[in-house]
Amino acid sequence: MQAPAQVEDITRFERTLAQYLAGELAEERFRIFRLNFGIYGQRQGGHNQMVRVKLPGGVATPEQLEALGRVATAYSRGWGHITTRQNIQFHFVDLLRTPELLWELAAAGLTTREACGDTVRNVTACPLAGACPSEVLDVSPWAEAVFRTFLRHPYAQRLPRKFKINLSGCAVDCGQAAFNDLGIVAVARQRADGTTERGFRVLLAGGLGANPHPAQALEPFTPREDLVPTAEAVLRTFDHYGNRDNKIRARMKWLVDTVGIDELRARILKERNLLIASATYAEGLPVEVLAAGDAPAGRATGSPAGTAADTSGDGPLRSAGLANRPVPVTLRRRGAYERWDEANVVRGRANGTVSAVASIRLGDVTAEQFTGLAALVREIGCEVRVTNRQNFVLRALSEDQLPVLHSRLETLGMAKPGAELARDVVSCPGADTCNLAVTQSRGLAAAIGDELEAAGLAEVGGVRINISGCTNSCGQHHVADIGFVGAERRAHGRPAPGYQMLLGGRLGQTQIEFGHRALRLPAKRAALATVAVVGRFAEEREAGEVFADWLERVGGAQGVAAGLKHLDAFPSPEEAPEMYIDYDETGPYVAEVGEGECMGS
Repeated sequence: MQAPAQVEDITRFERTLAQYLAGELAEERFRIFRLNFGIYGQRQGGHNQMVRVKLPGGVATPEQLEALGRVATAYSRGWGHITTRQNIQFHFVDLLRTPELLWELAAAGLTTREACGDTVRNVTACPLAGACPSEVLDVSPWAEAVFRTFLRHPYAQRLPRKFKINLSGCAVDCGQAAFNDLGIVAVARQRADGTTERGFRVLLAGGLGANPHPAQALEPFTPREDLVPTAEAVLRTFDHYGNRDNKIRARMKWLVDTVGIDELRARILKERNLLIASATYAEGLPVEVLAAGDAPAGRATGSPAGTAADTSGDGPLRSAGLANRPVPVTLRRRGAYERWDEANVVRGRANGTVSAVASIRLGDVTAEQFTGLAALVREIGCEVRVTNRQNFVLRALSEDQLPVLHSRLETLGMAKPGAELARDVVSCPGADTCNLAVTQSRGLAAAIGDELEAAGLAEVGGVRINISGCTNSCGQHHVADIGFVGAERRAHGRPAPGYQMLLGGRLGQTQIEFGHRALRLPAKRAALATVAVVGRFAEEREAGEVFADWLERVGGAQGVAAGLKHLDAFPSPEEAPEMYIDYDETGPYVAEVGEGECMGS
């Protein structure tokens, strides 16, 4: 059932769309309007639109999955795409049909409001929040509270640029708070009387894109009752002082360069101190937290602010999430179920929680998979969330349900051992639909997966591969073990598709290290380079050694790049014409870059 505000929203959208189609509303004014409703123009032009659906915290109900399946069939091309910010995108939607699509989503409690444009975007969170044995707090209700606070909020509509909020339940940071405009990490501190107080470390002014910035702490500790006012104070400060004249330098990260981090902190804290006089001031704990509770799922008993909550044998790097847990060097057991169990099942031995990842190739979910997953969730009685690595995670499972779950996922084509294995490649949509992309990143992602399978390396653990079709980093290439960003190359007087390879990106413990440049490659050789790096890592790594530590031991990004130099040469167009044609294209490469409507997801 639609909320009254949502009914008013969609009715207004219908009315404004009619004005635009009748020529009564200028193109630029309508563009800004539709972006605030999550509707984004595609590179194909005309009435082709991408529609982005918000899933705050990645949470989805069976009814919502079914609605997404209906939308995929009725309005798009039979499938939707999971983004790295826990949205679902549908492409090639006819602008004329967007109002009925919005009504369809609203009936299932879904919204596209502020999914694009200069707004507060989807609020994301660790996909294991509430099921992680190492979390300090369950940030699920906090993600919902922050989402509800800023949806239609007067300060969230016409910001200098987009504003992204991420939450993590512990300092391992599987929610990826360390590179966002506002990152929220649950931490704990000891009071003078020896008791433990749980709260948050608030990080601010992080970002990826062409000039990545790590988020920096606002203060050592933010009490729970101060979190929402703090978030609003950060947002208001960005609204007041952000650059409205230059879109390239308008994100919050540029305020650090403009005024300095100390001055930025002072302005935010001053804003928070006086926020009590505002009509929007949120006093006390949010109703979402009071209703659901935020007690941690595991045994975390507190730690100094900014550190992981549990560093014992089954500590956070082993079990606190999907993105940071070490995995075996090889998968020794041979059966399909055993391999899936070893790679995709996350067990919280402290509290008995069992979660399992349903792997989605390239993040593309068919209508049949949406519907089948909804039926599976009902059958087993579990929960489901989308992850920031473009998969689904099924939660609240029991051990005896796992064989049935695996069988059902096999039927749906979602049972490959993939979570945090080499084959789990993340990619943005790329030049398939995006105005800003210069390469077909999805095509490269598929090629990398195929080459790894052929080389017997697809199930090497602990290697995260991310691809972006342009410098805006929607594929988050900066924070991957192996990252690629699309770039136009010139060879023999011809344009050609290419990539910059980066190595060694990582985040955790509320810290981040961006990938280091290795070398530039022709697009059609990037997959071979990936196979070479993954193969070398698999052969040379020591027991328990993570990719970044191996990389440092063997000479860093440049040391590895030295062994790949032979792949950087372009043969002539006559010798190898395929090198001048991008993946999924049939003609010679041309870097066609359109006008970015809101520059990244």
